[in-house]
Amino acid sequence: MPIHPSKHDAIKTEIDKLKQSGFIYPIEYTTWVSDHVPILKKQGTIHVYTKFHDLNLACPKENFPTPFIDQIIDECVEHEIISFMDGFLRYNQIHILHVDQQKNSFTSLWETFAYKVMPIGLKNVGATFQRVMSYYFHDFAHIILKYIDDLTTCSKLQS
Repeated sequence: MPIHPSKHDAIKTEIDKLKQSGFIYPIEYTTWVSDHVPILKKQGTIHVYTKFHDLNLACPKENFPTPFIDQIIDECVEHEIISFMDGFLRYNQIHILHVDQQKNSFTSLWETFAYKVMPIGLKNVGATFQRVMSYYFHDFAHIILKYIDDLTTCSKLQS
């Protein structure tokens, strides 16, 4: 996909951030490769989004249930204290098996990279993340309500 030269520096900066954080690494050869698409954010910055069109077509859809937001609200009604937490870099906290990392690769003007962590753009990221959150917070299901990358804790005041 052709990208206007005025965006090259911003894209390079974003790719460098991903590389420095350890989320991606350069690779030479891969069977699967996707294009990156720069997306302009509200703040005027650029987010590098990978368009995994072919990989998404080849993967079956994971149907892990996501709760309805109405259910989360209903479960909080009787509680006096409600806290909301947002998962920062949520999907990037889930590592990809090494054998599958090259399937999650993308090409840039400078080199080709593979993701070590789950990137946004794969069709199953929401269901996978919900499954992981449900697994890790299973023992706390009575106080922590999970909705994709948002966690809500509910409690009552002690008398």
